[in-house]
Amino acid sequence: MAAIFAFTCTCCNEIHEGSPSYAFNAPDHYACLNEVEKASMGHLDDDLCMIKHDEGCDYFIRALLEVPIHGVEEPFLWGLWVSVSQRSFERYVETFDNPVAGNCFFGWVCNAVPWYPAAGALASDVVVPADGQRPLLFLHQDGENDHPLIVDQKQGISIAKAQQIAEFLLHAS
Repeated sequence: MAAIFAFTCTCCNEIHEGSPSYAFNAPDHYACLNEVEKASMGHLDDDLCMIKHDEGCDYFIRALLEVPIHGVEEPFLWGLWVSVSQRSFERYVETFDNPVAGNCFFGWVCNAVPWYPAAGALASDVVVPADGQRPLLFLHQDGENDHPLIVDQKQGISIAKAQQIAEFLLHAS
């Protein structure tokens, strides 16, 4: 039986319980817009984002990337935004209230994930669960030079590494 993640923080000496999670409020593309641009070009809610510009429109959905923690029941969760095609975005919106099991499409991760080295956009499959929960991300492996986040999703991380990342996220200033 797997344990529940808990640790005494080396930064604040508090006990933190439950598997860590970190979520972005918006894709980096939206977050870098100024307030005027956000009002004129963008639309953002809890699950969807669109940015209209001269060349067309960029479409984003919010999804979860799970990183297993060895010996722990619940994974480390990253709430990330993914850029998807217009067709995939429209399909997702169309089936949002009644998800289709196995609905899957391609996306690019559009957030710089703290702790991990800069990667540009990471390719992923976005899998929509039938239970109405947020879609899950499965990063594409790119061979011998896989980004550390790809390796961590595939192989999982130690409890010590999960604590290091959690402390970094909790106390980074």
